[in-house]
Amino acid sequence: MIELNYCLYARKSSESDEKQALSIGSQIAEMERIATKQGLKIVDRIQESKSAKDSGKRVGFTQLLQGLNEGKFNAILTWAPDRLSRNAGDLGKLVDMMDQKILVKIQTSGQSFTNTPDEKFLLMILCSQAKLENDNRSKNVKRGQRTKCEMGVRPGPVPIGYKLIRGTKYGEVSTIEIDKERAPYIKRAFEYVAYKGLSGRQAKEHLEAEGFRSNYGKVVGLSLTYKILKEKFYYGEFGYGGLVYQGTHKPIITKELYDLVQANLKTCEKGKWGRKDFFFNKILKCAECGSGVSGTTHTNRHGTQYTYYKCNKYGGTKTCKCKYIREEKLFEEVAKIITEVKAEHLRLNRRIKEDLDKINRYQSAEKPITLQEFLVGILRDGSKKEKSDILRSFRDKLLIKDGNILLE
Repeated sequence: MIELNYCLYARKSSESDEKQALSIGSQIAEMERIATKQGLKIVDRIQESKSAKDSGKRVGFTQLLQGLNEGKFNAILTWAPDRLSRNAGDLGKLVDMMDQKILVKIQTSGQSFTNTPDEKFLLMILCSQAKLENDNRSKNVKRGQRTKCEMGVRPGPVPIGYKLIRGTKYGEVSTIEIDKERAPYIKRAFEYVAYKGLSGRQAKEHLEAEGFRSNYGKVVGLSLTYKILKEKFYYGEFGYGGLVYQGTHKPIITKELYDLVQANLKTCEKGKWGRKDFFFNKILKCAECGSGVSGTTHTNRHGTQYTYYKCNKYGGTKTCKCKYIREEKLFEEVAKIITEVKAEHLRLNRRIKEDLDKINRYQSAEKPITLQEFLVGILRDGSKKEKSDILRSFRDKLLIKDGNILLE
């Protein structure tokens, strides 16, 4: 007679498919009552809160299999078969261990399973039934979501600018209403891009200055701004599951306004909407507090956009009074430093000098272009590679101090 040493295994998932299962504490109490009544020897306990729908995803179950393989115990005590497995992969591992006589017995609250054909077959049926319930529930959820879409209601949370009003009584259908506080900002965002020709970044800055905030009172980020400008929901349609449905909610904008915005929106090559390259971020440093320097853009009330660099105050002080520097001035000062400082500080790309010599060789004007003028032109209008070639010439950091640039 083989001595049976049990591992008590309790599992409870917070997912909706197992809301009716006993809590872990109740499972343990029930199993210990059975162990006392039947004289079962419990040598180990494992408990976890994890769904058993997917194979190989449970740490506790992996420990259970490891303990069986190492001979720490040879039997399992659990509340029901579906606590052990709701998928074919984990079920197959248990049955395989029974075939190898590593797992001698599984004891549940109502029955036991040993290495006999009938009992193993029954175990597989019960666990497979649990898997079937999971699969059918997933199908039913998808079918219900599709039906909801066909009725004109998008599943999930509503976009900013709308409010979801849940029914107060059982069976009462939720409704979607326009958020009167934020909807005007949403409409203006589309109008700024469609009629004033602003970019998404510029529209964001205008709305932020006007007081536009998220549902949680925070500043709306650039990515969310572009998500708003791409959202079909605002003109009455919505996408779900790869299809487009007509909603029953009240639109904030017209389809014509939406289409005009899509035509005006410009995206960068990598698909990061409105992103600007701040080439000096990596080589600039604040001379006063040692923090890094970050570039940013600003649009004034006339719609003119300009770029400037300022201390990001990450060096441990929030009182740094370092002045910002405009990008145009930065171009001029960097070009001046390159032309004036000693050669050991720089490793200027030879091709830049060759290009300048070639231009001056064929320049018809009496006054040749200076290296400084040439560098300013590249920094202002050159390609990414040309700008990078210039900035890679600096071995040392550039310092920003009182709105001026120094070489460290």
